[in-house]
This record gives sequence, C-alpha cells and structure tokens, in this order.
Amino acid sequence: MLRRVASVAAAGMLLFTAPPAQADDVRGGQRQVIKTLELTQAWRVSKGAGVTVAVLDSGVDPRHRDLTGSVRVGKDFTAGANPPGVAPRRLHGTYMASLIAGHGHGPEGKLGIIGVAPEADVLSVRVILEDEEPGFREFNSAERFENVVARGIRYAVDEGADVINMSISKELATREERAAIRYAISKGVVLVAAAGNDGDRKIDGDFAPYSYPAAFPGVVSVGATDRRLRRATFSNWNSSVQVAAPGVDIMGAGPGDEYWVGRGTSQATALVSGVAALIKAKYPDMSPPVVAQALTASATDRPPGGYDTATGFGVVHAARALAEAGRLAGHTETATGPEAQDPAKPLAGGQTGPIKVIVRDDRRVTVYAAIAAAAAVGALASLTVIFTLVRRVRRAHISQDA
Repeated sequence: MLRRVASVAAAGMLLFTAPPAQADDVRGGQRQVIKTLELTQAWRVSKGAGVTVAVLDSGVDPRHRDLTGSVRVGKDFTAGANPPGVAPRRLHGTYMASLIAGHGHGPEGKLGIIGVAPEADVLSVRVILEDEEPGFREFNSAERFENVVARGIRYAVDEGADVINMSISKELATREERAAIRYAISKGVVLVAAAGNDGDRKIDGDFAPYSYPAAFPGVVSVGATDRRLRRATFSNWNSSVQVAAPGVDIMGAGPGDEYWVGRGTSQATALVSGVAALIKAKYPDMSPPVVAQALTASATDRPPGGYDTATGFGVVHAARALAEAGRLAGHTETATGPEAQDPAKPLAGGQTGPIKVIVRDDRRVTVYAAIAAAAAVGALASLTVIFTLVRRVRRAHISQDA
C-alpha cells in the first residue's frame, strides 16, 4: 500500500496518510487504544462534559462530521505568514482534536473517530503552520512570530480553557513562554505537551534533546509508546518525560471528513490531554499539580524502579486515573493548618538570620579517612596482641594446675 508522508516538523509529529478509509473501519482501528486506556470503563465515570480543551496547533476543521458542534474556532496567531487568500490546511490540528474530543457520527455515534473525552469542547488556537503551507519558512524565521505559543497559551486561558493540548515542539525556550505557563497554572489550567520526536538523536549518549514547552516545569511532558507499550524509537527520552501513551499507528480525523493513521508524540499527547479532560470534568476544581499526580500515580506498565526517562512513570490509563483523582479529590498541592508555611509570606518572624554554608573539603576528608583507617588497623592489631597474651596466660595456669 502506497502512503504519502507529510512531516509536520513544527508540531513534532510523523504523519502518514493512506487511501481514504471507510468510516466503519475507523473505530476498529482505534480498538487497541481504547483497550490500553480502558476508555469504556472510564466513560462510565466521565466523558468530558463541560470541559474545554484548547488545541494549540495548525487549526481545526469544525465541519468534520466527527467534530461538528464541538469546535469553537479561536484566534489565528499565524496571520500574515501565508500569502493573502491562502487557506490553512488544518490537518495536524484536526487530527489532534479528534483524538481528544471526537464524538463519531451515524447511529449512536458508532462510526468514525471517538476521542478520549467525546463530550468535551475544543477551542482551536492556530499557533503553527504545516510545512507544506507556503508561509512555513516565513513563519519559522520572522521575529514577529517568535512568541506565538506564549500568546496562544494566555489567550486560551482567558477564553476559559480547562486543558491546553500542545502537540508541538521546539528546541529553544523563551521567557515569555515560561511566564505564560506560570499564568496558566495559576488559573488552574492543565498543560500537556509533546516530548518530541528526536529520540534517535543522543546528547552525550545519555539522553535525547529536550523539547519545549514540554520541558517546562508544570507541563505534563508526554512520550510515545509502540504497540508493545515500550518507548517508540522516535520518542524523546530525557528527565522531562512524565508519562507516555500509545503513539504508533493511531487513527485520527483529517479535514474534509478524511481519516488518517500516523505516529508521533503528538498523538500520545492528545490522548493524555483527553484523560486530563475526563478528570477535570469530574473534578473541575482539581489543580494542575494534583491532576498530574493522578496521571502519574495511576500509570500502568511502570518501568523498573517506578520511573525512567523513556516512558516516565508509565503509560496513562484513563480508568485508573479517574479512580486516583477520586482518591486525591480532597487534597490540594498546598499544605494547610496552623503549622503550614504560606509560600507567599516570609518565614516565621520575618528574619531567618545568617545561613551557615558548609563546604566539602575533599582533601581533608581523604586525610581523615586515612587516619581513621590507620586507627582501625591499630585497634585490630592491639586486639590481636591482647588475645595472644590472654591465651598464653591461660596456658600457663593450666600447666601449673597440672
């Protein structure tokens, strides 16, 4: 079967398109993902109703039959990059939105793509161009587009997003993006981003490159797994990876009622955003750190030791994440009570006094260690001499008695 490859570098995704699939074949192609995340069980608790997921991407087609009625088209922060009159392709963004909130179509919605949170709403915020769009080079080189992601995050927060999906990746971070992420978290918005697809590029042989915004503190960084739920070869592996999700041969929707199959940390990220939407629908006041805790504590296929840089704390599991969120629902990330320290206030009394700094003197440690070792040898020798003398005295007594 011939497949045309369309790499979307700005979105951190590898994408393949096959000849158009029949809608009733699509749901069967999702079977493995539905089983891995235990979505059928999770939907008994939550389907994402009342939650808005902002999809910061290349744009979402609101007329796709599996998304109709669920998409609000927001601001386009790439305006001016494409020549006048050129319409956005919206391929990657539509694909991600369908994995998050696709509701299918036909009798009882049993045809087409079903997303992780099929009753959630999508806010489309365009912050990237696809590499086949004529303005792609202008967009990635012009200074005026440098902080579109930061502006998109703030816009999504102000528009009422509960979760922000960022199936995008870049190598360099900006101060504006870091500040926008702090702003989002302060407003209770959960941020989920792709760890990136440079897993075959090693830095000093120890880890793959970091990707932003995924590597910012407070953002749930998502890696991709293959069909065996092991790290997909393209998925970045480094200490920013928090959780993983299926990212190989993932069915999704494309503009014009098409269906696509692809692979990448983008798809894995969209699935995790869907799970976050399920949690926020059930527990709307749950803060981002506690949502992240529910995702990590409930993960399956946990690596030896509980964490590694390949799949983080394991593979996200929707049903277990909801159960864990229920256990955590009465908790916050801030301690309370008379003995709790308010982080916004100085320490008790306002004066901490001078802080004694202790410096490790490796040379002195070595000398003291040598002295201690010599003393130990001397003590052992003394014990040996004493033991020998005692034995001689006892023998002498025995001879006299005889």
